[in-house]
Amino acid sequence: MDMFIIRGGRALAGEVTVSGAKNAALPIMAASLAVDGPCRLRNVPDLVDVRTLSTLLRELGMSVTRDKNGDLVLSTSNDSPFVAEYEQVRRMRASICVLGPLLGRRKRACVSLPGGCNIGHRPIDLHLKGLAALGADIRVERGYVVAEAERLKGADVYLGGPFGSTVTGTCNVMSAAVFAEGTTTIEAAACEPEVVDLGHFLNSMGANISGLGTPFLRIAGVERLTGTEHTVIPDRIEAATLMMAAAITGGDITLDSVRADHMTAVIEKLREIGVTIDVDGQRMRVRCLQELSPTDCIALPYPGIPTDVQAQLTALLSTVPGISIVTDKVFPDRFMHVSELLRMGAQIRREGNNSIVSSSSQLSGASVMASDLRASAALILAALAADGESVVRRIYHLDRGYERLEDKLRQLGADVRRVNDEPSNVPASLLPQEESGETPLQPPHFTRTSQVTRASTEDSPG
Repeated sequence: MDMFIIRGGRALAGEVTVSGAKNAALPIMAASLAVDGPCRLRNVPDLVDVRTLSTLLRELGMSVTRDKNGDLVLSTSNDSPFVAEYEQVRRMRASICVLGPLLGRRKRACVSLPGGCNIGHRPIDLHLKGLAALGADIRVERGYVVAEAERLKGADVYLGGPFGSTVTGTCNVMSAAVFAEGTTTIEAAACEPEVVDLGHFLNSMGANISGLGTPFLRIAGVERLTGTEHTVIPDRIEAATLMMAAAITGGDITLDSVRADHMTAVIEKLREIGVTIDVDGQRMRVRCLQELSPTDCIALPYPGIPTDVQAQLTALLSTVPGISIVTDKVFPDRFMHVSELLRMGAQIRREGNNSIVSSSSQLSGASVMASDLRASAALILAALAADGESVVRRIYHLDRGYERLEDKLRQLGADVRRVNDEPSNVPASLLPQEESGETPLQPPHFTRTSQVTRASTEDSPG
């Protein structure tokens, strides 16, 4: 297992290219199960999640290869398998996206209930409700979703949930409905750019989907889909993470291959707190030329601030003078990064789905542990700004969703090293002093209950 050792205090500078979007690539790869003929996908990032889904697709009878140009080439060699086993599906939640294409093309699907990051309750009831509305016989047996339908029928489907539309649910229902007899309408469809990218991919293969980018989709069923070539959109979450890395270090960076039109809420929020952002086509310059200001921000479904940047925003705002409030209305329990930021000197107090973030004069290097994909990115941002060295463990979470992030940060001047997670690799400054031959480390003495202590207690599990 690997970990990062990061020495903070360096202002990032330079230029780096943003990778393709994980959250677009995965449902598009899954949808290739429904195609007659090969598909060539460009700009697919080389991630653990992509490799995991590639393995699952091969088990479902597909050939998945990367050519010398880095393109992913997918084609069906055997269209009889329909069981997505637990061993692969448990590794990531996006594996559930094979359910709709399998049902639509192969008439039946047996898919393990999904795993993924521990960021709160994420049921798939809306997926099942939508597919059942199309005429599928749905049941859950021994941890698997079993779905069958000799011929799907067009229907009116509503996909609104208590915290907004379901992204993967929209992908599943859309991928199945392209084969339904008649016309399907999806109301309260997810509007995220990744869902739109999947729709463009399906349309390029012969599907008939209109209304992409709006909450109301209309899908006229077709008999078959044919092979195509498609370029995956840039990753707006990676771009936002790098933008905040520039802001938290007082840097000046340029991002290439960015879709600013997919990031309006993030760009406006960063400008509001004082970050200078200049957009020129698919290039974006991000500079921190002044002291930043506190703000209140709410994570919402698109086009709002993505829940996938909530943790990174929390890390950034923990270095900003004043009091900020961060609210997550998509995953209200997605605050496991807070307890680790407290270890670095952040002053954060949880109240329900809110984090109240007070200014910290200086974050300090510490040993911290990532709990999920975006939490790992938040801890890295904090470490880039911290005084001294930090160790970030469990970065296997990071490798699921960021392509060579440490290389990109080093390209911008950061001091980041990937090493084996072994005691001998931990910097001496982060070891108890008796282990480094110095005076034994004594616990701090408190004359009163501090805000940090109270926040730590509130965030303890159970």
